[in-house]
Amino acid sequence: MKKYTSYSLIAFFAIAAVAFAAPDKAAIEAKEKAAWQAFKDKNAEGFKKVVDKDIRCVYAEGPSNMDKELYDMKKWDMKSFAISDYTVFSDEKDVAVVTYTVKVEGTLHGKDMSGAYNAGSVWKQEKGKWMAIFHTNIKAETAK
Repeated sequence: MKKYTSYSLIAFFAIAAVAFAAPDKAAIEAKEKAAWQAFKDKNAEGFKKVVDKDIRCVYAEGPSNMDKELYDMKKWDMKSFAISDYTVFSDEKDVAVVTYTVKVEGTLHGKDMSGAYNAGSVWKQEKGKWMAIFHTNIKAETAK
């Protein structure tokens, strides 16, 4: 009986350790949506609250950083966005890698950019605060 109790306790603590170490999916997804909403609303200060000043991004048109993101924010006319298929992976308590699909309706520099995009971000927790440190998205191709 003691043997089974010991195994049960070991399993419980192992599961508890993993549960406490893993980032909270809902919290990370809320931050992701906050970043998109701030971008859509052209709210640079709101964007900077969830996106690290040293952010690095990669898009079809090339790499980006915070200065370029803020410049592009002014040039976007985003009508709407909808995030789906959100997944979070982490084997570290302070890093989260996410992938998702985002459907965007809007224009950039007057060019229609509407469509579904495959996206990914890396989030890092520092001093108890989650910040995006990397982001990418590319327009999804339709099946031929």
